[in-house]
Amino acid sequence: MNQYAAPLRDMRFVLGEQQRYRALEYPALEDLSPDLVEAVLEEAAKLAGDVWAPLNTVGDQQGATRHADGSVTTADGFAAAYQAYVDGGWNGLSVDESLGGQNLPEVVSSSVQEMFQSANMALGLCPMLTAGAIEALTQHGSEALQTMFLPGLIEGRFTGTMNLTEPQAGSDLSRVRTRAVPDGDSYRLTGQKIYITWGEHDITDNIIHLVLARTPDAPEGNRGISMFVVPKMLVNADGSIGERNDVTCASIEHKTGIHGSPTCTLSFGENSGAVGYLVGELGRGLNHMFTMMNAARHKVGVQGVGIAERACQSALAYADERTQGRQPGAQADCAIGDHFDVRRMLLSMRARTDALRALELECAAEMDRARRASDAAEREAAQARVDVLIPVVKAFTTDQAVDIASMGIQVHGGMGYIEETGAAQLWRDSRIAPIYEGTNGIQALDLAGRKLARDGGAAVSALLDDVDATARALDDHSTLAGLGTALAAGGEDVRAGMQRVLTRGQQAEGGADAVQALATPFLKLLGHVLCAWQMGQAALVAQAAIDAGDDDAFYVQKRLSASFVIGQWLPEGRAQRAVLEADMQCLDDFDRHRG
Repeated sequence: MNQYAAPLRDMRFVLGEQQRYRALEYPALEDLSPDLVEAVLEEAAKLAGDVWAPLNTVGDQQGATRHADGSVTTADGFAAAYQAYVDGGWNGLSVDESLGGQNLPEVVSSSVQEMFQSANMALGLCPMLTAGAIEALTQHGSEALQTMFLPGLIEGRFTGTMNLTEPQAGSDLSRVRTRAVPDGDSYRLTGQKIYITWGEHDITDNIIHLVLARTPDAPEGNRGISMFVVPKMLVNADGSIGERNDVTCASIEHKTGIHGSPTCTLSFGENSGAVGYLVGELGRGLNHMFTMMNAARHKVGVQGVGIAERACQSALAYADERTQGRQPGAQADCAIGDHFDVRRMLLSMRARTDALRALELECAAEMDRARRASDAAEREAAQARVDVLIPVVKAFTTDQAVDIASMGIQVHGGMGYIEETGAAQLWRDSRIAPIYEGTNGIQALDLAGRKLARDGGAAVSALLDDVDATARALDDHSTLAGLGTALAAGGEDVRAGMQRVLTRGQQAEGGADAVQALATPFLKLLGHVLCAWQMGQAALVAQAAIDAGDDDAFYVQKRLSASFVIGQWLPEGRAQRAVLEADMQCLDDFDRHRG
């Protein structure tokens, strides 16, 4: 696999020129300068490229190994690479300083995480989940639990996991049956959880499991679910590691990709019961867990960008070095990147990756505004926008990442199907992202069934107002006017599609089914338009630099990427309006039991 080089120039463009470092304007960040941000990104790029990236193939080939005693050994070099990450202070990058973190904005943390996900997605999953555990305990844990577990998590001495799924309860968490019985100030948990990412490993001394379970008198359904902290190793009052808790890795999964990440079946309470501590309120475990899940969903979108970027770099490098065929009138073979069909694939990969990164970082900037803005109304508006953007970032980005990785295989031709190039690994690794943290269909239902319904589409309409403003700015520039017209038309498609979803969803009969049928096409349409919006903004910035006489080829390439996204990719998304407006009777009539 080709060596990974972090896309620092593009990150600086999005954060500094497109967003104008607006995340640094809040009072708590007044001492943080653009120069310091860029220094942080450069240091992360070194660790990701020099230490993590070379282990990507190692992890894929070796995987993780479970031993007879339930312990798990990770691939060669993983423990040292993780320790280098911890020693560099990367684990607590966006955590508040009062808790021992560095208090950097989410846009910086997300940019850093993209690098590590590009470099080694299997290893990057571990600190990604730890960050979610930190967020959940910070918001919902008691002072005693925070004192016991947060220092180890923030410092990276502990890692965190999320334990939701059980064999009989896939995405339907109302069926969770893990049991938590009161035992003095704690609880004793018994049950089994499956698909637990980094549920057992050898890179830290302790693992902090956040577990959904039911108390004996809990009602059925979601209201009976509570959340518990269950450490692999008990923690003493002085913070030292105590005895082993009653938690065992029963098996690890043999997966299509991310082989270096141990995905475990965990058994709680095979002996005396696993000691656990209630987080937050009884019966509100699902609500508390959503804090961790939403953080993870955004970061899964970051993973998608990371995999797409790595696939782009691999395909571009191969297309430059591989010679085959001749251009018309030429006497010698040319690089395959000179053929226009390959150029189409390469530009599609690059332009879409640029757009996805910009959208993901726009979501991160709104997360910063929701946390840090001084005005309560502004924080509320930002959170409403985040709530809309997260399902789009998670679902649309990961779907596109799979397609971009697949296109990378196609650029490689037959060699792409051979493992030694690494192109196939990127596709295999990427394929899990549309599935975990709530499948992408669930993300679409969240957007169309909950986020639209709760405010009548007000948050999406506010986003579309910004899309329209960018379209007008493009129309005001003679060189970019065509892009503005196309972008505005896409925005109108979303408004029409949104009204279709809202109207059908309000019908007394069949409304819920209609929303389910329309949800995924609507998310695809919105994702295309929002990416086009971000690239429209990028085109304005790049064209302004070109008009000012800057001959940096980067701006020319960014302008070309914007032209591709709006002119050639957006029409694919706009076609979803026809899907939304089509008759759905075929779905009613489809008999899934027939071949």
